[in-house]
Amino acid sequence: MSSETPVRPELADVVVGIDGSPSARTAALWAAAEADRRSRPLHLVHAADTDRRAYWSDAATIQTVRETGRDLLTATEAAVGERFPDLVVTRLLGRQEPLDGLREAAGGEKTIVVGSRGLGGFSALLLGSVGLGVAARADVPVIVVRGDADRPEAGSVTAAVRDSEDLGWLLLAAAEADVRKVPLRLLSVWNILTHVGDVATMLDDLDAAAHRRVREVKALADRVREWYPDLTVTHHVETGTSTPGILVDASLHTDLVVMGRDHRPLGVGPSLGRVAHALIHHAHCPVEIVPVGFGTRGGDTT
Repeated sequence: MSSETPVRPELADVVVGIDGSPSARTAALWAAAEADRRSRPLHLVHAADTDRRAYWSDAATIQTVRETGRDLLTATEAAVGERFPDLVVTRLLGRQEPLDGLREAAGGEKTIVVGSRGLGGFSALLLGSVGLGVAARADVPVIVVRGDADRPEAGSVTAAVRDSEDLGWLLLAAAEADVRKVPLRLLSVWNILTHVGDVATMLDDLDAAAHRRVREVKALADRVREWYPDLTVTHHVETGTSTPGILVDASLHTDLVVMGRDHRPLGVGPSLGRVAHALIHHAHCPVEIVPVGFGTRGGDTT
């Protein structure tokens, strides 16, 4: 019989998309620091979208686009090299549109990093359509770099958990904390509004449900400690009426928020839930979105 077994993850290469925007430059430097922590290469990707542009642009325009992209990659590599001279850096000038270009560059294992705002104008759009699309559809972890570039380190990684099914992707959050040598905090929000009138109708029932959540989160923390015995792991269940609001507030006091991304029924459309969508638009620190099946593998059990 088939089962999915969590495995201790190895943090992979880092792929970062650049488009010339200030947000992308910030993301590239953050991605370089992440790759340096992991002792893995950094891959700079600029998707020039020349295959699609060729339908309405002449050859001279396409050539200009490609030259601009090469110059951008060269300048970004130089900026990264000034801060991380020993980091292995590659450059890729893609012909595809950005979303497909980043997904292809990541393959099935690399981590994708994107900025919180692209070149689409309209500063009110807090996350560019490319970043949103990648976070919703990629089969690998995606980190949306938010917060001030010079924000002081808080010294922790926070994982937004719900129940025992989160263990697979949670181990990736543990790996992120482990490589930073900082504690991992498991934070679960018990939203009373999701239970009233549905799962529980009496005050005693609500109290019992809250205690069950506390036990589940503690059990998750214990499992993580089994995999990472040298890692400090804390856990907390917070009660409130706005799950996104509590997680956004928590992002003020941590270096990275990690959360799992559910699969949509039939695989139709973007698979970012309401909470993840709000978090990557409003968090005060980078947010890592991990597909729920990324931290597991198929196995045979008896």
